[in-house]
Amino acid sequence: MRLLQLLKSKLHHARVTYANPDYVGSIEIDGELMKHVGIRDGEMVQIWAVDHSSRLNTYAFAGPKGVIGLNGGAARYFNEGDRLIICAFTWTDEEIVPQIVLLDEKNEIVRDMTPFTITG
Repeated sequence: MRLLQLLKSKLHHARVTYANPDYVGSIEIDGELMKHVGIRDGEMVQIWAVDHSSRLNTYAFAGPKGVIGLNGGAARYFNEGDRLIICAFTWTDEEIVPQIVLLDEKNEIVRDMTPFTITG
C-alpha cells in the first residue's frame, strides 16, 4: 500500500482577527468554517501568509463566528488583517475530495471551490 499526503481542507484568504502572543499556541478558527471544510479541534494545520512570506504549522481549535486568531509564537508572524491560507492534509491511499472555500474580509464563505477530486 502506498500512502500519499493529500489536501483535505483549505480556507483561502482567511483574515486574521487577532494575534495574541501571551496565549499558549495554536490558531482559533470559526467553528462553522472548521466544520464546513472538515478540520477538527486539535488537528494540525499549515498556515501560509498571502501578503508576505510567513509559514507555520500549529493545531486548530474552534472559536466564535468570524474569528481567525493566532496565539503564542504564531502571533509573532501575523498581524490583524493579514490574509492567510489555512490547509489540512491527510495520509491516504483512497480518493479524496478536498473541501475548499474562498473567504471574504469578514471570514464568510463567498465561494465553495470543492468540485474536484484528487486521486491517490
